[in-house]
Amino acid sequence: MLSYDTYIKKIKMNFKSKRTTLLLIILIFIPLISFAHGVDDKTQIFLLNNKGIAFGPFLYIGAKHMVTGYDHLLFLIGVIFFLYKTKEIITYITFFTIGHSITLLTGVLASININIFLIDAIIALSIIYKGFDNLGGFKTFIGKQPNTKKAVLIFGLFHGFGLASKLQEFEFDKDGLFVNLLGFNLGVEVGQFLALGFVLLCISFWRQYDSYLKFSKTTNVLLMAAGFLLLGYQLTGYLTS
Repeated sequence: MLSYDTYIKKIKMNFKSKRTTLLLIILIFIPLISFAHGVDDKTQIFLLNNKGIAFGPFLYIGAKHMVTGYDHLLFLIGVIFFLYKTKEIITYITFFTIGHSITLLTGVLASININIFLIDAIIALSIIYKGFDNLGGFKTFIGKQPNTKKAVLIFGLFHGFGLASKLQEFEFDKDGLFVNLLGFNLGVEVGQFLALGFVLLCISFWRQYDSYLKFSKTTNVLLMAAGFLLLGYQLTGYLTS
């Protein structure tokens, strides 16, 4: 049987370990924030100078953007974290896809321009929302579970506006714009499929162990922490821009 002093020492060590892990995650996450919607120099040059239809290149850019767009992926990880059936996963991802496809296309074609910092702040809120939802926060505090499918669809609309707002910075040539946007949107779906496929493989492997449920609370707390960090960054950018 552990002595009282040994027990207290063990608790302190566990707390210190968790605190160190959280600090390391934050330190790693901070430099990545600036690349959430980052576009490399070659891509910028292409987007600024492209004339006419370029379906293939836009498809590639869309896929690359989604794979590196960790804010979108963090939300989707939260969405699928407790989904075990393939049909459920497909259903929720479809709701998200419908949402962001609608606002991506209409946002650019109708020139609906939303401040990029504000729209990204809402995307950060979607990450916080899903982590809080996964922790059972809504049932605990309001005694009711919001409609998750509707929430995913609504946040999907905001994620699409985030993509649209970023694209509008490049003031595309109108010739072939619709076809190029379809290519970009399809690329986003391809990137989403590849990224989530990898995530699902990791989660499926992890679910074989008791640690999956044991650390599910910690994982979703970290998900919320990432969302709050991103939210603070975006609001700071808005206030100082």
